[in-house]
Amino acid sequence: MTHLIETPVPARPKRPFFLRRGPMETIATVLIGVGFLMLFQPFLLVLYTYSLVTLLAGTVMFIIVSKFPE
Repeated sequence: MTHLIETPVPARPKRPFFLRRGPMETIATVLIGVGFLMLFQPFLLVLYTYSLVTLLAGTVMFIIVSKFPE
């Protein structure tokens, strides 16, 4: 009798893998971490200069990505 029971096929996600919340939040968090490392290193002025841009880009990306479905 159990062979007559049909198991439902799981629905495919509507968005590609890279547009889901999990992977993109990880990328945004890594970008914020890289921005902090760039901010606190004392050797290269170029890295220090672009650290604020990197931090802001990671923060904005995290805010936007947190609205994505899981």
